[in-house]
Amino acid sequence: MAKRVVLAYSGGLDTSVAVRWMIEEWGVEVVCVLVDVGQDPDYSESFEDIRARALAAGALDFVVVDAREEMAAQFCGPAIAANALYEGKYPLVSALSRPVIVRHLVDQARKFHADAVAHGSTGKGNDQVRFEVGTHALAPDLEVLAPARLWGMTRADSVDYAAKWDIPIKATKEKIYSIDENLWGRAIECGEIEDPWAAPPQEPYTLTRVTSHDPVEVSISFRAGVPVALDGEEMSLGTLIKTLTDRVGAVGYGRLDMVENRRVGIKSREVYECPAALALITAHADLEDLVLEREVHHEKARLQIRWAELVYDGMWFSPLKEALDAFFAETQVHVTGDVRMRFEAPGLGRVVGRRSPSALYDHDLATYDAEDSFQHADSEGFVKIYGLGVKTWAARQGAKNATPPTS
Repeated sequence: MAKRVVLAYSGGLDTSVAVRWMIEEWGVEVVCVLVDVGQDPDYSESFEDIRARALAAGALDFVVVDAREEMAAQFCGPAIAANALYEGKYPLVSALSRPVIVRHLVDQARKFHADAVAHGSTGKGNDQVRFEVGTHALAPDLEVLAPARLWGMTRADSVDYAAKWDIPIKATKEKIYSIDENLWGRAIECGEIEDPWAAPPQEPYTLTRVTSHDPVEVSISFRAGVPVALDGEEMSLGTLIKTLTDRVGAVGYGRLDMVENRRVGIKSREVYECPAALALITAHADLEDLVLEREVHHEKARLQIRWAELVYDGMWFSPLKEALDAFFAETQVHVTGDVRMRFEAPGLGRVVGRRSPSALYDHDLATYDAEDSFQHADSEGFVKIYGLGVKTWAARQGAKNATPPTS
């Protein structure tokens, strides 16, 4: 068993209990590391309050790492380039933050001369896979501990355990929802949401709570596939994501309600709020429609599905994912331009315009007006050659398909 452990610490019930439980059960020293990926601490407390809780639970030390811009540029940016939507819907809210956290867990483990890292994930979720596979990829020598997989405590048991050790938690036995948040969005589960027939409750929504019924129109500028400006104002990607979340979330845009297939083999009903993620992916994909050559575009669409699956499954640090990143990076060279989107309550959003200096759209070729420069006569030979194989098959083998059935 390890002697010193670096714990991915959120300040919530499970990780606070995990500090004391590991100390008591395994006799280890615990360093708590909170990686700030854009989550808001519970509204009435600060990171200093969370630090006090970690130390009260018995932690040797508490470290906060500000990784917001890192997550935006190095993790959300590639996800935008990949138009990453797991199962065609989910923009990888939690999945993108886990490799960020893993990277800093490993870094802090080296700084504190720890021989293990730990997480608070249970045995039925995706995060255990993401934390452990990611750690093994970056530091195969480190042990990975998962106390919540072993202790067998219910939520009520955990609350009682915290009380026994005077850990100042805010959680209660009656808490309904489990929420994970970062700058890319919020993931909400448990409570009424576990019934796939029930409409999701309004209570847990914060990013997409309708506060305005006035339409919102934004222009998103991309440079080599990366969003760089809103309405002509350049800003960092992290700031852009936060600003866009606030603007379009105000009209209710960005909610997802889906049943997804977890890596461990169970289906889970999840509700997500991801206004900026969905808007940016929609805008980016639309701009690619304008600038990518047909064969590249079609192949990229096929590989995007695989990229999203790899990231969802905890394979951020893997050779296949890195190879796909290289392909996507090449496709983004000319993805520069502007996309105009319009959002209206309740939750509607659509692209209403796009432009690019690298557009492959040629008005004179596309138009049916007098400016038409397309040589229509050239199509006759093209169509004959294109369909020659089918015509030959039909004449020799497929004649029966052309014979109408008799009544």
